[in-house]
Amino acid sequence: MKRILVILHQRRSRPRRVGRALRERGYELDIRRPCDGESLPETMDDHAAAVIFGGPLGVYDCDAHPHLRTELDWIPVALASGKPFFGICLGCQMLAHALGGRVWRHPEGRHEIGYFPIVPAEKSGALFDRPFHAFQWHRDGFEMPSGAVLLARGEIFENQAFRYGANAYGVQFHPEITPATMVRWATFAQEKKLRDARPVAEILAKKEEYEPDVRRWLHRFFDHWLGEGV
Repeated sequence: MKRILVILHQRRSRPRRVGRALRERGYELDIRRPCDGESLPETMDDHAAAVIFGGPLGVYDCDAHPHLRTELDWIPVALASGKPFFGICLGCQMLAHALGGRVWRHPEGRHEIGYFPIVPAEKSGALFDRPFHAFQWHRDGFEMPSGAVLLARGEIFENQAFRYGANAYGVQFHPEITPATMVRWATFAQEKKLRDARPVAEILAKKEEYEPDVRRWLHRFFDHWLGEGV
């Protein structure tokens, strides 16, 4: 069976919709949690692709959380293999940082928490062929690394998705998230009175409208990323 390396940042984290979609395509998930001391492979020889998910930390937290440095140092191994790489939220920021792009907290303390528009960029191609809304939860943005191609833009954080090389991708939004997790994350944001956090009621009201587009995007992305479609 084909294996995909999945890197998670918390003990209770799960790959959710992304993991389910990959398993449905016949892939075995090799889940690693460096935060629990689990190692990363020295090569990608035993894996068809790699996914790094999001988490509550930032790339600037490496001193306090050495597992982040381990992951950042490992990303070039994945890229050098030429195999597909996918970074989600923190994973996207880590990819940008590993490629030389600066990762930063919004200077005005802004966030994107809830559904926000994802707008195709000039060179988005077929992967971002029309605008849609996707769930987000982040306070960090990133500069585009040298040689990367911007694929999608956003409102508060302009850089929302990019490609590097033939098959390394990063997205700021969360295509993996389930409704229960949306509610939990959004409730936390409201309790903390985080700026720009959308109300839980609004998120639930928009879910049925927005989620079909996110699911379609994810399956179209996997067709392309895994070489199973055009």
